[in-house]
Amino acid sequence: MQTNLAIQYKNTPDGDEAEAILRACVHCGFCTATCPTYQLLGDELDGPRGRIYLIKQVLEGAPATERTQLHLDRCLTCRNCETTCPSGVQYSRLLDIGKHIVEQQVKRPAAARYKRLLLKEALPRPWLFRPAMKAGRMLRPLLPEALAEKMQPVPDAGAWPQHAMPRTMLLLDGCVQPEMAPNINSSAARILAALGIELVVAPRAGCCGAIRYHLADHDGGLNDMRRNIDAWWPLIEAGAEAILMTASGCGATVKEYGHLLRDDPIYAAKAKRVSELTLDVSEVLCNEQQALVALLKQHAPVEPVAFHPPCTLQHAQKIRGKVEDLLRALGVDVRLCAESHLCCGSAGTYSVLQPELSHQLRDRKLANLDATGAQRIVSANIGCQSHLQSGTSKPVGHWIELIDQMLAG
Repeated sequence: MQTNLAIQYKNTPDGDEAEAILRACVHCGFCTATCPTYQLLGDELDGPRGRIYLIKQVLEGAPATERTQLHLDRCLTCRNCETTCPSGVQYSRLLDIGKHIVEQQVKRPAAARYKRLLLKEALPRPWLFRPAMKAGRMLRPLLPEALAEKMQPVPDAGAWPQHAMPRTMLLLDGCVQPEMAPNINSSAARILAALGIELVVAPRAGCCGAIRYHLADHDGGLNDMRRNIDAWWPLIEAGAEAILMTASGCGATVKEYGHLLRDDPIYAAKAKRVSELTLDVSEVLCNEQQALVALLKQHAPVEPVAFHPPCTLQHAQKIRGKVEDLLRALGVDVRLCAESHLCCGSAGTYSVLQPELSHQLRDRKLANLDATGAQRIVSANIGCQSHLQSGTSKPVGHWIELIDQMLAG
């Protein structure tokens, strides 16, 4: 793709990166075949290729419009197009750059600005999010559907292991997960403790930065990333061997710290190291599979489960098959549904900002999951779990909980 960037974007970090991404695109259109919003809407501008053209026009000096913003907002950032693209176009990076520029040019209506401000200021702050969720559960009948469906009962977390272990890994507690599903991280802690690995939560670490960054608040998102690096760095220097992620959305972002902070003279080297140390919990447990199989020899497997691999796991982190293979090695009947590569419609804040499209994708995903015959659904990201649970009476949880239950007998 030929480009002619406007003078204000030439020789800038974002401009140079965007230009390189644009020039990699060969207009083939393979991406439209796996784009969820293109499949629903059938509009070229609601597919990756069309959005690439819109961003290109803005970077070349054309004024952004409300229509430009609408089509970019409708993107789930599921990155399915990146998995499909034969040219390796880093579409998600281009989209972040484009949305950031368009946000500066097009003023949103007051209600939309308030909603986005509320999301990016409340969700990353547990001291705000926790009481808001408690109040929301009490007032659920009075809330709009898009918010009411998020107010689900909180499962019991169980006990956190208290003994020191010979090996240490850091664990990102996250921002919304401790309040919505505290059992996920406690399950991971119990499993890793059984394998001789202690999980340590750095007190000052919080939101991975994805919420603000993907809402076009790049400065706020990068500051969240810097805070986490500061919180983890003393523990990394003390010998922590990895940074473990139980939410694939957070893992996808932390693995990109090195790239996102590459031009920061203070944090670039540390960010690169943090990304190198970051592992999804499936990567850690696959490395410990033999020991885990030995621990579970005498335990009966749980009932068949349908596994929904989040986009942030299969398309962003490129982790495919690990969870399924691990669970099958432990005796679990794991079933993948038709169209398992497609997004469930959660996509971070997307389910709140684009509820109609989000619900269509959720219902399509649940229909495919139901067709597997499994009476239980598991995933690997809190957003997907909460979103899917809002549309079904079947229990939806994290796959790590299955192993914890098997260990407990």
